[in-house]
Amino acid sequence: MESTRVDRWLWAVRLTKTRPDAADACRGGHVRVNDRPAKPATVVVPGDEVRARVNGVNRVVEVVRVIQKRVGAETASTCFIDRTPKPPPEAAVPIAHRDRGAGRPTKRERREIDRFRGGRL
Repeated sequence: MESTRVDRWLWAVRLTKTRPDAADACRGGHVRVNDRPAKPATVVVPGDEVRARVNGVNRVVEVVRVIQKRVGAETASTCFIDRTPKPPPEAAVPIAHRDRGAGRPTKRERREIDRFRGGRL
């Protein structure tokens, strides 16, 4: 077997949780094969580049092997080469963070927050 549908392949290599999720991503314009918009029935062959926005993350993968049935994660990872660029580094400026449910800030914490924001002392 040298080709398969892109929605089936995305599901088989575990990039999407279900096949309908893969089809919906294709219909929504979140999947491109070789820089062309892909419908669920678009054919993929080894060597194709698939760009998919899955769960809010842009993935860029190259098809190495075509499979149609869902297989184990270890086997699935051998079917593609992940060419997704690394995310940008986190901001160097510290972000004020309070634990959820920690209640109102104390007087000391309020002063620190104000200093951090550049407000009054």
